[in-house]
Formats: sequence, C-alpha cells, structure tokens
Amino acid sequence: MYRTHTCGELRLANAGEIVTLAGWVQRTRKMGGMTFVDVRDRYGITQICFEEQPSEGQTDACNTLFEQANKLGREYVIQVTGTVNERSNKNKNLPTGDIEIIASKLVVLNESVTPPFTIEDQSDGGDDLRMKYRYLDLRRTPVRSNLELRHKMTMEVRRYLDSLGFLEIETPMLIGSTPEGARDFVVPSRMNPGQFYALPQSPQTLKQLLMVSGMDRYFQIVKCFRDEDLRADRQPEFTQIDCEMSFVTQEDILQTFEGMAKHLFKELRGIELKEAFPRMTWADAMKYYGSDKPDTRFGMKFVELKDLFAQAPGFSVFDDAKYIGGICATGQAVYTRKQIDQLTDFVKRPQIGAKGMVYARVQDDGSVKSSVDKFYDQNVLSALKEKMNAQPGDLILILSGDDAMKTRKQLCELRLEMGSRMGLRDKNQFSLLWVIDFPMFEWSEEEGRLMATHHPFTHPKDEDIPLLDTDPAAVRADAYDMVCNGVEVGGGSIRIHDPELQDKMFRILGFTEERAQEQFGFLMNAFKYGAPPHGGLAYGLDRWVSLFAGLDSIRDCIAFPKNNSGRDVMLDAPACLEQKQLDELYLSLKPVEN
Repeated sequence: MYRTHTCGELRLANAGEIVTLAGWVQRTRKMGGMTFVDVRDRYGITQICFEEQPSEGQTDACNTLFEQANKLGREYVIQVTGTVNERSNKNKNLPTGDIEIIASKLVVLNESVTPPFTIEDQSDGGDDLRMKYRYLDLRRTPVRSNLELRHKMTMEVRRYLDSLGFLEIETPMLIGSTPEGARDFVVPSRMNPGQFYALPQSPQTLKQLLMVSGMDRYFQIVKCFRDEDLRADRQPEFTQIDCEMSFVTQEDILQTFEGMAKHLFKELRGIELKEAFPRMTWADAMKYYGSDKPDTRFGMKFVELKDLFAQAPGFSVFDDAKYIGGICATGQAVYTRKQIDQLTDFVKRPQIGAKGMVYARVQDDGSVKSSVDKFYDQNVLSALKEKMNAQPGDLILILSGDDAMKTRKQLCELRLEMGSRMGLRDKNQFSLLWVIDFPMFEWSEEEGRLMATHHPFTHPKDEDIPLLDTDPAAVRADAYDMVCNGVEVGGGSIRIHDPELQDKMFRILGFTEERAQEQFGFLMNAFKYGAPPHGGLAYGLDRWVSLFAGLDSIRDCIAFPKNNSGRDVMLDAPACLEQKQLDELYLSLKPVEN
C-alpha cells in the first residue's frame, strides 16, 4: 500500500498517528537544521518535516533522511512515512495547515526533470506552453478543480434526469453525413472504398428514432463534432447533455429543463433560483439587445431613435440611415474625450464594423451636450433625453446604419463593452432566461436559398403553418434557447412528427425528393410507423462548467482541449498519414495551394 491517507486528508485529530503519504514535491524550504517539503496530490498539500539532528530515541538514520530530502527536486514522486504533529506556525490557507508530518522514512518513487513552467495556481507558463504539456497543467489546482466541477455536474445531471424517468442511451459515433448545417468531420471507410462515415454534430435523428421506438425519455452525455471556425466558447469536439421527450409540449420541456438548471445551481453553487426564468421572443431580443443571447445582468436596452431625428433633418448620417439606436450609460457623463474616442475606435474595429459613434452628455442642470450640437438644437436634444429616459450625469451613445440587424449587432457589442467597463458583468451574478419563437428560416447569401435556422426537423408554430405556402420567411419555430449571462447554454425545439409536414419542410429548403430520401429516408420511413409528438433540448456541458467556474473560455474545463487553430499541440494532431494508410483507404491527396 503506497499510502494510508491522501495529502488533503489529515487534521489535528490525527496527531500522533503514524501515516504514509505519496505524491509530488510541490516545493522545498531549507531552514537551518530543518527541511520542509510540501507534498501534493489531487486532494491537497501536506507539509513534511525533515530534521537534521535525530530527536531523542531516534537513530543516526535521520541524518541520512535529511540528506535525501535536500536532494529532492520539484515534481519528484515520493512516498513518506512519519508521525502527524501539530504545527507551531499554522497555515490558515491550507485545510491541512494545522499539522505536519515528522518524517521517519522517505522513498523516491520517481525523479522528475525540471518542469517547463511552475505547477502553481498562478503559473508562469503561457497558453501554448501549458497546452503542450497539458498533463502537467492538469496538476495545477485551478485546472484540476474545473475537472472536479465537471464531474460533479455530470453526476447531478444524471441524478436529476434519472429521478424523472429518463434513460441514458448511447448512440453511434460513426454515422452518415448530413451537410445541412455546420461542416462534418468525415471518416473514410477501408471496407467500403470511396465511402465515408461522419462524426455526429449531434445525435438529432437518432434520438428522434428512439422516440419512435417508445423510449419516451432519453438522455446522453455525448461527444459531438463540428468542423467550424473556433472561438473562446467553441471546440471542434465538445460535449452535450442531449435530451429528448415524447408526448410533450414546448411548455413541458421548458419546465423540465428549467428545473434541471435550478437543480444544478442549488447543488453546485449553493444558489437557489426560486423565480421562473423570464421568457423573451427572438424578435424582442434582437430589438432591445441586438443578440439572440442577451446578457440581462444589466439594463441599457436599445431605444430606437429614427422617428425622433426624422423630425429635424440636417445631419446627413442620420438622415440617410435606415436604423438609429441608442443606449443610456447611467452616471457615465464624466467620460473624457479620450475615453469617448476609445469607444469610437472600439466600434470601428473591423470585427464590429461601425462607421462612427454619436454621444450626448446630460449635464447636471439637465441640458444636453452632444457631438452633433451644430445639427440639433436643445429642443431636439431634450427630446432625445426624454426618449432615452436619461438623467443628469448619464451618457447617451448612438449608432446608425443602413442595415437594421447589422447595426443592432454593433450596438450590442458597444452595450457589452460599456457593461464591462461599468462593472455590471459580475461572473458571480447569474441572469437566466428563455429566448423563444425563433424564425423558422434564414436566408443564406452563399446558398442563395432559405436555410433552417436550427435544423430541418424543427416544428413550426401551429398558427404559422399556413404561411409555409405563402410567406415561409415569416414562419416562427417552436424553438427555444436557454441563455445565461449572454451565453447560450442550451437549445432545442419541438420536432416535426408528421411525414407530410416534414416533406413540405424539405421542399422549402430546396431538397429534391431523391436527396431527402437519400439523406433522411431512414427517419421518414420510421415516421410511417407511428411517430409520437416529441421534442427535446441539448445543453452544452462545457459551457455550463465554464460559467459555474467563472472562466472566459471552455478550454480550461476540458481535460485535453484543442487550440484556436483546432490543433492538439500535445499530440501534434491533426497529422499526415503514411502513404500505406492512404492506399488502404483508397485516398489520394490534392496538393495544398499556398
């Protein structure tokens, strides 16, 4: 037995016991005739004391032990036996800080070269270096804690869903390609030359088949894969809490999974969310926040100003704009010209794309000082103040543009930037809501046709079904997203279970009958045998964990993540295949153009 206790387990109640610990050397400290070694495992840190001179009743072996201790390097793997003793200089920052181990035996289980960065809470290693040596990075407490949180979350998810009669059922990883949506990762088949599997973007059609099978409450904590450009909250492979239910309405699903969110907050963060989550239509989310995942931890809702400025033409930027919108930053009239210029430069960044910004300060006497004073008199500016519900000391920021949706998205970025500057985006404050009534379709310039906003199996709202024949772009979907702090943590929809309605959906999306049968014939055929009304939702496990842990990126809650280029720098993947492997798969490579 390598150890009797872990390095985070011992307390004053264990004083006098002879124990054996095993772990990694965190650090050593030499203080005269004493050497102190901090030993670490995933449970904590315990201080080990090595004395140069033997105590009464001990042998000269202690001197040899002392010499051994002084040769230990960082990250050596050791086994120590000794007696638990009360520390004279207690460390209140450690759970084990009241005790130490007076060593009587030391065994070096494995030596270590000097690690490329310090294994400390605040490491000196950059992102790329820590990703390359991820197995060392995982020894650090913050990263390890994220994985522990992830484990606890999956356990609570299983506990909650099991209590409601859900079955955890695995679905295959090698499936057929469904190019509608994000790009698939494809896998060549050696046994079927010229044919390919795809890795699932989600188990969507498979879980619908499970509903046809009568498995009326299914869930799976499942790996999914999408070959898309990466951002802080995206990875090429990610994990979903994937769920589906039969004989349910949208309301049933919202209630069930709002309950799960409340359960997770209570069990993992000690936060009891008693109120029902607000619900906001997609149209209102875009109108007032410029985003289908609005951060509602703070206000600063958009106010549309086109009508107001149309009454006083003269400023060509506003006169020619299709949309004018503003936000009111409470108490920020103290912003200097330099700070205003910084905000203007922010919205003009290429990734945001605004051409400029107008501002107006509400002075202490109620008058308004604006960057467009020469175009508008105080009557117009006072009307602006009233419309914005601005008070003395407030700062009004305005954007305009030719495309309402594009300008709203730019104003959304400005709102979030101001929220951050004003300290309104506290990571320990959580604001959740449902965004509902998404548009059924969106126009794709690249494809030159309507595309499904979510996927082709989403059910339209019953009252909008007649519009499928006359104005499909106006159809709303029985689709919903759960949003937390401006992050989409999950989404889903009621599914189509009527084969005729599903056929019509495929036709609107430009599928020929042959293509629909080729890609989804298995699902359509299954529906002929009695598909129940059904719907579901998938939560992003990585996003939930990152929110609970207060992270800016999901990478640090994944054991072995990819970098922003989709590479695993530790395994050096993806990598080239040997010609023999390519030949076995009947593949030939096209030269890469520089």
